[in-house]
Amino acid sequence: MTRYKEKDTLYANPLGSIGAFSFDAKTAAVFPDMIQRSAPGYAAIIQAIGLLAARFCREQSRCYDLGCSLGAASFAMQREIRAKEYRIVAVDNSAAMLDRMRLHLNENQLHSIDMVCADIRAIPIEQASVVVLNFTLQFVPIADRPPLIAKIYQGLLPGGALILSEKIAFVDPRQQQLHTELHHAFKQAQGYSELEISQKRTALENVLLPETLETHQNRLRDAGFASAETWFQYFNFASLIALK
Repeated sequence: MTRYKEKDTLYANPLGSIGAFSFDAKTAAVFPDMIQRSAPGYAAIIQAIGLLAARFCREQSRCYDLGCSLGAASFAMQREIRAKEYRIVAVDNSAAMLDRMRLHLNENQLHSIDMVCADIRAIPIEQASVVVLNFTLQFVPIADRPPLIAKIYQGLLPGGALILSEKIAFVDPRQQQLHTELHHAFKQAQGYSELEISQKRTALENVLLPETLETHQNRLRDAGFASAETWFQYFNFASLIALK
């Protein structure tokens, strides 16, 4: 597992031109360190995804990890699920991310996970008992989010669960400013410099588009979900469980 321990220094030096953030090979190489140091509560969310998947996964069903990156949520589900004859479908449009995920998959001889390199908007969702969107929807164009959520709802079995984790926005500008500052303080406490925080923020502009919790909940209910409740929040990072 040492190949997954590279430190994130992508924005440590001044960049003359800051391009849009992408999940390329450079990001894939440092992603475990980047996400742990950037997303408050990430480890707790991953652990909980495994526990939730064990609760909702049914025999002969599928669990989807949409925007799986290096497969942390997929591996958490695989560790905890005790159902027989199920499949985890891990989908990402970054070949670089999936190449690194495949190394871990092969090293540990995990046979219950199918990797798919594709746009999550283009794949069918079928016979699903669990669907995970772990910090993924925020990178999907806003106009494409309602049809994606509707497709997930249609592909879920009755009683199935969608786990949706997102960076969130706030209507009250005071709350927005407070949580932004607290998130920056969190990243500084993880060793990121002001330069790194500033340059990455610029790279993510118009790439990561956060919405309010109310917007997410309304969209989920409009798609047909019986309920959508927040189970986790740490500053401006939150996770919801939506039940069909």
